[in-house]
Amino acid sequence: MLLNKLIFMTVAGMGAVISPALAQHEHHQEPAKDTVSHEMHDMKGMDHKKMDHTEHGSSPMTHSFSLSLPMTRNGSGTGWQPDATPMYAYMKHGNKWNYMLHGSIFLRYTGQNFNNSGKKGADSKFSVPNWFMGMAQRQVGKNGLLNVRAMVSLDRVFDGGAGYPLLFQSGESWKGEPLIDRQHPHDLISELSVAYTQRLSDKVDLTIYAGYPGEPALGPTAFMHRMSAFNNPDAVLGHHWQDATHITFGVVTAGIRYGKFKLEGSSFTGREPDENRFDFDKPRFNSYSYRLLFNPSANWALQVSRGFIKSPEPSDPDEDVDRTTASVQHSGSLSGENNWISSTIVWGLNDAGDHHKENSVLAETNVQLNKWGLYGRYEWVQKSVHELGLISLGELGKEQFPVSMFSIGLNRQIASFGSTILQAGGQLSLYKIDRMLEASYGKTPLSGQVYLRITPGLMRM
Repeated sequence: MLLNKLIFMTVAGMGAVISPALAQHEHHQEPAKDTVSHEMHDMKGMDHKKMDHTEHGSSPMTHSFSLSLPMTRNGSGTGWQPDATPMYAYMKHGNKWNYMLHGSIFLRYTGQNFNNSGKKGADSKFSVPNWFMGMAQRQVGKNGLLNVRAMVSLDRVFDGGAGYPLLFQSGESWKGEPLIDRQHPHDLISELSVAYTQRLSDKVDLTIYAGYPGEPALGPTAFMHRMSAFNNPDAVLGHHWQDATHITFGVVTAGIRYGKFKLEGSSFTGREPDENRFDFDKPRFNSYSYRLLFNPSANWALQVSRGFIKSPEPSDPDEDVDRTTASVQHSGSLSGENNWISSTIVWGLNDAGDHHKENSVLAETNVQLNKWGLYGRYEWVQKSVHELGLISLGELGKEQFPVSMFSIGLNRQIASFGSTILQAGGQLSLYKIDRMLEASYGKTPLSGQVYLRITPGLMRM
C-alpha cells in the first residue's frame, strides 16, 4: 500500500509541475551549519508553525537515512551531498508521514556536430529529458526511520528507444545495436526502494537499503540529482565510468555512519537495463561494491568507491568491469537572495583487463544568481574504438582516443506558477579530439541547444 501510494503520488507530480497541489505551504530552512549537532539543534529550535509540523503532529523531515542529519544532505541512492546544498522540491507533512517530490522537464531542440554536416554524430532533434522522484518518510519509535522512494522517467515515451543525440556518448543498445553518439533513455521505473535506519546515538546510524530498481554504493551522486548540474539538460559523457549504476535492477546496501563518515557495501545486479524500458529486469546479485563517504563540513562532500561489475553490457557478455571512482562536491551560498554556487569534480576508471583501462574526468559548476543561472562542464574521457564504433582504427595500432568537451550554458527564470518555475536557456559545447578522429567527426565539433525547463522552485532559506 505504501509503495502504491508513493507511485501514485509521483505520477501525480507530473501534473503538479503545472499546478502544484503539493506545494500548499512555503517552507523555510535555516542555513546549514558546519556540524551536524548544531544544524539539528537549529532545526529543532525553528518556528514549527512555519514548518507546518505542529499543525499535523509530525516531526521535521530529516535526511532519508538518518534522524541526526539534515535533509539537504540527500543525494541519489544512499549517497551524500553537502549540507549546504539548496533544494528545489515540493513538501507535504501528514500526521505520521512526510512527503517530498522533485523532478525536471526539459523541452528542447538540440543540434550535435552542427558545423560538420554529414559527419559522424551530426544530428538534431526535439527532445524531452525528464524525471520525477517522490519520497515518503516516517519516524518509527524514538530512533527508527523508514524511507520509501519512487522515481519515474518518461524518456522512452518522448524520445524513443534510441534516446537523444549526444556527441561521443556511448553505452547500452537499441534494436541490438550499440548506442553511439546518443544518450539512452532511462527506464520508466527508475527506482523503487525501501530503507530502514536505526539510530544508536547522534553519531552512529545503521542503515539497510533495498531497491528494485535502486542504486548501489558506487560513484558520486548521479548527474541529474547534483546541484552542480542543476541547469544542464545533458547526461555526462563519463556516465558509464562514474554513476551509470544509479538504475540497477536488484540492489541491497548496508551502511554504518560514524560522525562525519559513512562506510557502505552493496550486492547488486551487474547487467545494465535492457532495451525494454517498461519492464523489470531479472535481479542477479552477481556484483558488489563498497564506498566511503566523508563530509568534513557543511560545504563539502567527498567519496571514494570501488565496484566489481559482472557482465554489464549484453554486447560483451563475457567482459567484467572493475570500476573505481572518487569525487568532491562543494556547495555554498552567495550574498543576496537565491544566490548560490555548487561544483563537482569526479574521476572514474573502468578496468576490463587485457590493457583495456579507460579513465574519465569531470568538472562542473552551477552559479545561481536569483533568476539567472550560469553553468559549465568540462570532461575528458578515454573512449575505445569499440565505444565509438570505429573498429577499423584499431587496426592502425591505436585502441583508445581521448575526447575533451567543454560546455557553457545560461538560462533565466521567465515565469513562476505557485512553487513551480519556468526557465528559458541555451547551451553550447565544443569538442577537442584526436586527429585520427577528424576523418569521421570533422574538425572541432560543436553542439548546441535551446530549451524551456519546468521544475519545482527553491525551498526558501
